[in-house]
Amino acid sequence: MESFPFPDDLVQTQRAWLAAYRELAAPRPRHSTALRRCLLVLSVRIQWHPFWSTPGGRVPAARVELRRLARRQGQLEARTA
Repeated sequence: MESFPFPDDLVQTQRAWLAAYRELAAPRPRHSTALRRCLLVLSVRIQWHPFWSTPGGRVPAARVELRRLARRQGQLEARTA
């Protein structure tokens, strides 16, 4: 597995995206319109983050690894909570 130097704000944004997505995917989510808007805003922040202009960010596998890292961090946090 390749390691990428993801900025903390990018990882936190991806974690927030995953949390909003999980909430929206629940049966009969509350505030679904607000959640969809939130996902859109977070998607734009992730897509246009300056990291993607760096040499490490130009590697296609970096986007996959960002999602994996954010998911792993969320799972670890849920276990320790």
